[in-house]
Amino acid sequence: MDAPPDRENCAAFVRIAGFLQRIGLNAPRIVQADPTRGFLLLTDLGSRQYLDELRERPERADELYGDALAALQTLKERGRPFQAELPPYNARLLSFELSLFRDWLCGRHLGIEFGAEDDADWRSTVELLIHNAAEQPQVFVHRDFHSRNLMVTEARRPGILDFQDAVEGPITYDLVSLLKDCYIRWPAAQVLDWAKRFHAAVAAKDDRVPDAARFIRHFELMGVHRQLKAAGIFARLYLRDGKSGYLQDVPRTLDYIVEVAPRHRGLGFLGRLVEDRCLPALGKIAQTAESAATVTVIP
Repeated sequence: MDAPPDRENCAAFVRIAGFLQRIGLNAPRIVQADPTRGFLLLTDLGSRQYLDELRERPERADELYGDALAALQTLKERGRPFQAELPPYNARLLSFELSLFRDWLCGRHLGIEFGAEDDADWRSTVELLIHNAAEQPQVFVHRDFHSRNLMVTEARRPGILDFQDAVEGPITYDLVSLLKDCYIRWPAAQVLDWAKRFHAAVAAKDDRVPDAARFIRHFELMGVHRQLKAAGIFARLYLRDGKSGYLQDVPRTLDYIVEVAPRHRGLGFLGRLVEDRCLPALGKIAQTAESAATVTVIP
């Protein structure tokens, strides 16, 4: 791994890799490290992402997600001794992540302006989502547990990557990252079944975990937070870093919000914002880009 220290936190990667190894999960083992120069020699977890395998062999979905859910359960149970050594997923960080959606996707990319009433409704939405995160059991959170960071391996499945931003935070965060993935989508009934399967497993061993109905509410609202954050990051990657490929994932990411908003009091404004303003604006931008790409210039 070549990770320049001015852009990557090698020390955190090495430290968290050690935690995951001690927990018993399949993360890369650090063979040699020179964090001051950003060089790491790691054991190899292969090159086959979950995303590739799921797209090409969707019949393996239940098997692969079963492995991933088991790994998550292990992380939540055996990760408790390491939580105090992780940064807290506190209100400041949660609020910043939500601001990415408003500032980068709505404001800079789509040109959507918020009036005074919109501002008040947005603040209420932020408060709801932060409260939802805070009232959950706090656990070891990978923070980016999805199909591009999970590797298909022969043993100790799955291989786990990109964990350097781990925090102590809400129990449903990694679960929603996995099941409501920005890069691949599954039927809502299947997602609910997997989520309930995970709930039953963790509730049997942790008396802090609420009943299934409350857990699913936490899960769905946590998903809204995750999807707002991701959509804002995708817009920032395009506008700031010139990475346009992620824009194709924004509609899928926002569609999750449209799906759950009607079920939860307090998400009316956000549901209307996404469905009536954000998605149509994204569609117009996509159409304009497609038209420009097909224009033939005749000299």
